[in-house]
Amino acid sequence: MGQNATVAGVPGGSAGGLEGFFRLRENGTNVRTELLAGLTTFFVMAYIIAVNPAILAAAGLDIRAVATSTCLVAGVLSILMGLYTNRAFALAPGLGLNAIVAFNLVGTLGLTPAEAMGVVVAEGILILILVLLGVRKYVMDVVPASLSRAIAVGIGFFILFIGLRNAGVITFVPGQTNTVDGFLTLTPLDTWPIFVAMAGLLVTVVLMARRVRAAILLGILISTIIAFLVPGQVATMPAAPFAGPDFSLLGQFSFGFFAKLGLLTAVLVVISFMLSDFFDTMGTLIGVGAEAGYLNEDGELEDSQRPLLVDSLGAIGGGLVSASSATTYIESAAGVAAGGRTGLVAVVTGILFLLALPFVALVGAIPSVATAPALIVVGVLMVGVLSEGASGQRGRIDFGNLEDALPVVLTMLVMPLTFSITNGIGAGFVSYVLIKLASGKARQVHPALYVIAGLFLLYFLRWAVFDAQF
Repeated sequence: MGQNATVAGVPGGSAGGLEGFFRLRENGTNVRTELLAGLTTFFVMAYIIAVNPAILAAAGLDIRAVATSTCLVAGVLSILMGLYTNRAFALAPGLGLNAIVAFNLVGTLGLTPAEAMGVVVAEGILILILVLLGVRKYVMDVVPASLSRAIAVGIGFFILFIGLRNAGVITFVPGQTNTVDGFLTLTPLDTWPIFVAMAGLLVTVVLMARRVRAAILLGILISTIIAFLVPGQVATMPAAPFAGPDFSLLGQFSFGFFAKLGLLTAVLVVISFMLSDFFDTMGTLIGVGAEAGYLNEDGELEDSQRPLLVDSLGAIGGGLVSASSATTYIESAAGVAAGGRTGLVAVVTGILFLLALPFVALVGAIPSVATAPALIVVGVLMVGVLSEGASGQRGRIDFGNLEDALPVVLTMLVMPLTFSITNGIGAGFVSYVLIKLASGKARQVHPALYVIAGLFLLYFLRWAVFDAQF
């Protein structure tokens, strides 16, 4: 290493400019690849500019103001992540948590939008404290390598599931009285949106087979063009593409939820948010990190303290601007799959979010069916971590051994089936500890895992034990 080189992914190096700051050559990449990867990540994540306002509108928040806050927090935090960690992790308001804000905190518990965002800020502060104390990194380091791989695969299936759903290929059919409650089924393949998604998938696969580095980005762009050409208004231009940003939601949060909910319920709500944020991020960092080559031979993310710190600030920042909790995005894997390896990817993604501020409606011209092929391909690629560990090193998964297979399979399947990374991770931790206890191998379980499994048991039993409404 040179005299000015740094360790653990921190920007630095003897060369100048972008090459020196992000250590591109050392990470086996170049400026062009990183720029394309940043563009890819942005286009795959850009749907949140339209989706987040649509969800939070149910809480009574203005759509344009939420879109503005979404771009602002995603831009600033992604840039911070890239500069501080030199990792290709991008951030934006997280799906799932925003639904809890809109439909549970405001809809069910009756909080005002400002009080609901106060919950988000509070759980972000709690996570920040855990990060500064080293608790969050400690938890990541004691996770068994087999579970780490299972988390990565589960997220891959989750992304694949989202892609198939956005493509319209699978749909949920409600059940009828005295039959099943509902089930997933194959949608009749006779609509133009599905045609666009399948055509885009074919283009993406062909380009990847021919080793075109920008295959995923080109697939999105070509899919968007096709969407505008086919009948049925699959893609439409926004009515007011040049509407300016609205910053009226900045600072609109309140801790009045403690008085309104009562101390016990308020604490449970904050802890529930904390668990979701805590383990969603852990799963995302491990999953994307595995694809990017950030994990060591023990399946641990090296220098995890830095991305965890930025992510904790994302929760606080998202609440401060009423965008809901911002978190590291699993869609960052799209940029990694396009060849991105350094923080320049996240910086480019963040800059594009900020540049989208004056054109928040125009970005919505990219339909979800156009990004679905990218999600499908990325999900498949992430499942590839199952092929690792085959030579006997730590983390090899023996599916013929129920002791190994049960927590791994539960982790991988519960995520997409419940549409929650947290649920999948929780199922894995709880089943891992229980099966070790049942096998008489309690001493093989790290003491911290007992604490984590216990917390997840409370999380899963919160309705029965605490009569929780969230």
